[in-house]
Amino acid sequence: QVQLVESGGGLVQAGGSLRLPCVASGGTFRSYQMGWFRQAPGKEREFVATISRVGGITSHGDPVKGRFTIPRDNAKNTVYLQMKSLKHEETAEYYCAAASVGGLRLSDYPYWGQGTQVTVSS
Repeated sequence: QVQLVESGGGLVQAGGSLRLPCVASGGTFRSYQMGWFRQAPGKEREFVATISRVGGITSHGDPVKGRFTIPRDNAKNTVYLQMKSLKHEETAEYYCAAASVGGLRLSDYPYWGQGTQVTVSS
């Protein structure tokens, strides 16, 4: 069973950039589709981005298209969420997730990290 650990969260000014790494262990990383989700206070967890097992196919939620990317490095067992032009309303807990066959829904992913907090000051 794969374990996921996110890091890189913190305080950033609106308009700034941040990169969140998620390191996987305990499984064969390249066999998992990886995703990022986020949950703002008082809101439901929402899809941010996903990347296929070999990295050739990505998909992004509409709010982040053109600003966020989701590269992965299978040699390092790591997937990243690269964020730029951050907005105050994107303050949230950001979660990494893994699935053998993933998609765009929370229920597609059986494995989750503990999350990392991103706070965007206005």
